[in-house]
Amino acid sequence: MKKLLALLLALTMVFAIVGCDKPDAEDPVDGEEAAKMKVGLVCIGDENDQGYTYNFIRGVEATNEKLAEKGLEVEWIIKWNIGEDDGCTDACIELAEEGCELIICNSYGHEDYMLKVVPDYPDIEFVGATNLNSQFAGFDNSHNAFANIYEARYVAGVVAGMKIQQLIDEGTIKAEEAVIGYVGAFAFAEVISGYTSFYLGARSVCPSVTMRVKYVNSWSDAQAEAAAAQALCDEGCVLISQHSDNTTPATVAQSNGKLHVGYNNDMTGIAPEASLISSRIDWSVYFTYIIEKVLADEPFAKDWTGGFDVGAVTVTALNEALAAPGTAEKIEEVEKGIAAGEIHPFAGPWVGTGLAFGADAPDTKEMPEGEWFKESDVEGGQTSAPYFYWVIEGITEV
Repeated sequence: MKKLLALLLALTMVFAIVGCDKPDAEDPVDGEEAAKMKVGLVCIGDENDQGYTYNFIRGVEATNEKLAEKGLEVEWIIKWNIGEDDGCTDACIELAEEGCELIICNSYGHEDYMLKVVPDYPDIEFVGATNLNSQFAGFDNSHNAFANIYEARYVAGVVAGMKIQQLIDEGTIKAEEAVIGYVGAFAFAEVISGYTSFYLGARSVCPSVTMRVKYVNSWSDAQAEAAAAQALCDEGCVLISQHSDNTTPATVAQSNGKLHVGYNNDMTGIAPEASLISSRIDWSVYFTYIIEKVLADEPFAKDWTGGFDVGAVTVTALNEALAAPGTAEKIEEVEKGIAAGEIHPFAGPWVGTGLAFGADAPDTKEMPEGEWFKESDVEGGQTSAPYFYWVIEGITEV
């Protein structure tokens, strides 16, 4: 590919043309664009979901800004609303034929269909985002990537717990009424890991808190997410959070006079009387890294993750009008502690029971005080994709 050499050659040619005293009228001086690297992005939704795919597009925009500061430019070709089926295979082929040097699929269920295409285009790099099998597929040009979103969820949980504890301290609710409702997509590790770190963050500042989880069996189903949120409100939950792609849990929480913590996007605009904060991945950190590697014709990680330490995860602006006093300062403290390795989101004590993927029977895991589970520990030989699957005490799957 040698993209950097190609870019330098293109710039040299442009400068040579501009330097001529009398350019020929037919010479492509005015309006000519230098060649751009093409990057393909296959999305399960579109930017209108205001959640998952919207967050990826924010990553694209931030990546463009970062690259522009370095004098680099890419052309993104985006395929919208691509299902977890052979439509993804077709989309990948189209992007490859359109000249993309890098193709990213943004949904967990895209991976198998992307991998059908990978061996036919060995000079194109493919990334299965939020997944784990591309790195093991036997192809030099297939990769995985995630981010330590559990770190940001833990911080968001601290925000939720501080607000709930304030309600207890003020006598608005009793300690036993400190129940969080959680709308989850599917009952597997990525979701369980996320809601567990969120719960442990809340419990670190509100010891009496418990949590109820309802699954909708879809990454993105606005109506099902709304119905699950409504059921949790009806069951007495005082705060709703989510690992699902839409904003309906936020609007349902507000319509029921409950609090809310979101995911992927700042939802305070759509639910200003409910939503406290959201956690999100900043995909621009990874996108910038891999695009620069491809431009330099250099290899990049088969599996990648990052957290607060590299800016790959974050929380959105705090809704100061709703948050408990001292929350902003606590956010800063916890973020710094996680980045420095001084605070561990999955620290004990806790006991949990769960069914590992492919296992015949559930197992129980106990984490004593002073020890912690190392999630997404790529350097330790694990995968970037979460693999925490135990449902711990204090959490009930409904």
